[in-house]
Amino acid sequence: MTSERLENTASPAVTRPKPLIGVTMGDPCGIGAEVIVKALTDPDVRSLGRFVIYGVEEVLSGAADAAGIRPFWFPVRHDEHLRIDSGVIVIDFEEYPAGFWLRARPTAEGGRASLRLLDEAIEAARRGIISAIVTAPIHKTSWKLAGCSFPGHTEKLADALDTKRYTMAFVGGGLRIALASTHVSLFELRNRFTIGLVFQPIDLLHDALKHWFGIEYPRIAVAGLNPHAGEDGRFGDEERRVIEPAMQMARHAGIDVQGPFPADTLFTSQHRNRFDGMVVMYHDQGLIPVKMLAFDTAVNVTLGLPIIRTSPDHGTAFDIAGTSQADPGSMKEAIRLACEFASRAQAAPVPPPPVAIPDAP
Repeated sequence: MTSERLENTASPAVTRPKPLIGVTMGDPCGIGAEVIVKALTDPDVRSLGRFVIYGVEEVLSGAADAAGIRPFWFPVRHDEHLRIDSGVIVIDFEEYPAGFWLRARPTAEGGRASLRLLDEAIEAARRGIISAIVTAPIHKTSWKLAGCSFPGHTEKLADALDTKRYTMAFVGGGLRIALASTHVSLFELRNRFTIGLVFQPIDLLHDALKHWFGIEYPRIAVAGLNPHAGEDGRFGDEERRVIEPAMQMARHAGIDVQGPFPADTLFTSQHRNRFDGMVVMYHDQGLIPVKMLAFDTAVNVTLGLPIIRTSPDHGTAFDIAGTSQADPGSMKEAIRLACEFASRAQAAPVPPPPVAIPDAP
């Protein structure tokens, strides 16, 4: 599809149109189609915007049939001219081999299809045609089999949109958490742990809390790396040597940041009520509390991109694909959050990401 053909038509100035949200189906062999169909069946979710699903109509129809849902979308070929004033349409990519999605395992076909769908949505967002992208799960092995070197959505989006400063964040259970490092082993983290690595998520989370969540004066808590946040250097000096200087840089930039706090007490209700967002040092330090509090409703948000991107906080779940057992809760929340961000951006456009501050040694 040539994305410029998809028209994001606006009504007269007195009536602001609902945001136009692009939803990518993800790996056709996984549960992406199912959770999209189930999420958008909810009239409360569908009332929040207009929706373009980048997918394979046969897969979506199959998911709807298995769930006993009557299709509510209008399918169009990906090379057709179209106009979206309301409701849901499916940009149908029908050229893929019939039935390969029934394999429910990593495949090169699934990787190629999910990459193609994502590329189309990125192009539409780049042109300002859609207001946000919500991505259903892909499988890293499928992408590898398809010849893609990116480990996931986050890195591919950043590369496609020429974004150097970005970070992964999660929303759910009353938490808004940004990660200093993502898919990095703990032993490798010691070689990458710099002041800039810690400052960046503080900076990007502060910007998101202000412009996407509408919090005028955000308060951010920062977790320590070591047990007891190092306990004055007894269990490691990274708090003194890396984390505290990064926090000082943030304070010089006008950010209200506190810590570093021991991670074993940071996520208690007392702290959750004191702070608007939190920055953690590594993947599981943040994902464990999020999934404990909001396993079926947490949302992945990419900070720092020039576009809005959200995603459900789960994978392709090949083990239940095709059984209609998938819970759409996380997809519903991802769509709701994308619509909320896009509506706020329409009212007051989000400024570009902050200028990079050079890393300290």
